[in-house]
Amino acid sequence: MREKLRVAAYAVCVRDGRILLARSPAPDGTPEWVLPGGGMEHGEDPYDTVRREVTEETGYRIEVTGLLGVDSTRHVLSGGRPPRRTDHHGLRILYEGEVVGGELRYEVGGSTDFAAWQELAAVPGLTRVRLVDVALRLWRERPPHGRLEDRPLPRRMNEE
Repeated sequence: MREKLRVAAYAVCVRDGRILLARSPAPDGTPEWVLPGGGMEHGEDPYDTVRREVTEETGYRIEVTGLLGVDSTRHVLSGGRPPRRTDHHGLRILYEGEVVGGELRYEVGGSTDFAAWQELAAVPGLTRVRLVDVALRLWRERPPHGRLEDRPLPRRMNEE
């Protein structure tokens, strides 16, 4: 089985009771809300990644105001040509950010197609990725070690 590690950085930008989110198509094509952010390029610092990705996906420039935590996921994926199983490990670094410039716009030709401020109270009713909920809990609870206590550790593949 092939192993793949993807490291990404995301921003939680909240102001006036609203959170900045981007919209991305799920694998089945259904639009879902995601945090602005994305994968690190080789040799790139995650601090620079989150600033670059937020600008690409929303048009805003941000100042990173804090490190909220790190989230880790692991999934076995199948697909490709020829079909192949992949042990995918996602490591997501979550920052708090404040918009300091730019204008809201949508990404063209990227992984997202729309960006908007969403009311915090409306987030539970949105079609969204799990990371949005994890990030909001980290933002609200601010655990000193940057990890939510009730989040299970990713399982090792040989424990399945």
